[in-house]
Amino acid sequence: MNKNQKQFTVVFIALFAVIMIVWFIARPDKNAATSVEVPAKKGTFNIAVTTTGELEARSSEKIFGPSPTLLREARIWQLKIDDIIPDGTIVDSGDYVAQLDRTELTNKLKDQEIDIEQYQNNFTKTQLDTTMELRAARNELINLRYALEEAQIAVDQSIYEPPASQRQVQIEYDRAMRSLDQAERNYSLKYEKAVANMSEVATALRKKQIEYTKFIELSQEFTIRAPKSGMVIYQRDWDGKKRGIGSSISSWENVVATLPNLKEMITKTYINEIDISKVKVGQPVEIGVDAFPEKKFTGQVIEVANIGEQLRNSNARVFEVKIEVNEYDSIIRPAMTTKNTIITEVIEDVVYVPLETINILDSIQYVFTGNRRQQVIPGKANENEIIIRYGLNEGDMVRLTPPEQPESVRLTLIPDEVLAKIAAEDLNQSVTPVSAEKSIDVEQTDQKPQQGGNQGRRKGNRPAKQ
Repeated sequence: MNKNQKQFTVVFIALFAVIMIVWFIARPDKNAATSVEVPAKKGTFNIAVTTTGELEARSSEKIFGPSPTLLREARIWQLKIDDIIPDGTIVDSGDYVAQLDRTELTNKLKDQEIDIEQYQNNFTKTQLDTTMELRAARNELINLRYALEEAQIAVDQSIYEPPASQRQVQIEYDRAMRSLDQAERNYSLKYEKAVANMSEVATALRKKQIEYTKFIELSQEFTIRAPKSGMVIYQRDWDGKKRGIGSSISSWENVVATLPNLKEMITKTYINEIDISKVKVGQPVEIGVDAFPEKKFTGQVIEVANIGEQLRNSNARVFEVKIEVNEYDSIIRPAMTTKNTIITEVIEDVVYVPLETINILDSIQYVFTGNRRQQVIPGKANENEIIIRYGLNEGDMVRLTPPEQPESVRLTLIPDEVLAKIAAEDLNQSVTPVSAEKSIDVEQTDQKPQQGGNQGRRKGNRPAKQ
């Protein structure tokens, strides 16, 4: 090996050594990457129930279809929506909204026209028959009056005849008088009967004409117009489906769409039966709208259902909760999805840490703080954090993840007398969160546990959210 090669080898080895040293110094520390610490915080602790909901107007003007009374009189029970303007369209009063299917009504109108024609023919026939019958009766009365007059003349001329002849003539006169009187009474009865017959057919015709007129009025109501200005929102059926083109309305529930009052909005949500006991009327709510994540609103619970229900395609029992939105913003619309955080409890002046910092050894719950494992007494929790009733002070740094060998870290326990005191408070149902000033000085408990103290405690589980 010549001199140049030796120099090159030495330089290469030196360069490699430098690279390895730099890599060793600069390499990521696995323990450091996982030993993220956060401080124990002190302040107001909120316990909340988070759920999704849907915006809707607190009050709405309904856009009705044809009159239910006229529909039932026409024996039309279902109507299909042939056409309707898009959901969310802004309209003025009197603007076109929807058109209903006229097929069934058109057929009934044709039937009505045929019936009216038949009733009109019957009216004309009855009128002609009555006219002819009364004319014949009047002619008969005239003839009987002539016959009575002739009989009267015969009586007058019979004064010179024998008594038998006079009697015969008188009998003929009396018979003519009786026939005329009977004919006049019969004519009166026939006239009353004719009036009754004409009244009957006229009433039937008029009734049928009124029905036809109602059908015409009903046909005009098949074009739906807005009763006032606003935003058109489709009506929902019992199954939550919107009434769009092809949907049907009934003669009992004939709402086609609504005009919501967008200045007063609520969000309707459903709370699981496990959490419903925490929700009360008047509780504050933080509201977010999925369509506009940057927008935040406040609200309060205004109604909690007393009876649970089972939603479709779900086995869970839920309770309907209505939340009033305090603020008005023109960008929010009905049917938008909301995220609702219902503040069910507010606890003042407590120490709390993230849930991830809590670890369990048998029945002992502890955190990693400093160079030790510190036993803590946890309290109520929310989705992300948990109250530390005893064992930590404000500002104490706790690890989010345990070290690689957690059992090698010294465990500091809370004195038995403190545990007994807390247990007595729990028994009396008068537990109050311990503030930082009342928290134990963990340095004072930095000693080995006494025999028969904390070592023999039964196994426990990770603290559940409360």
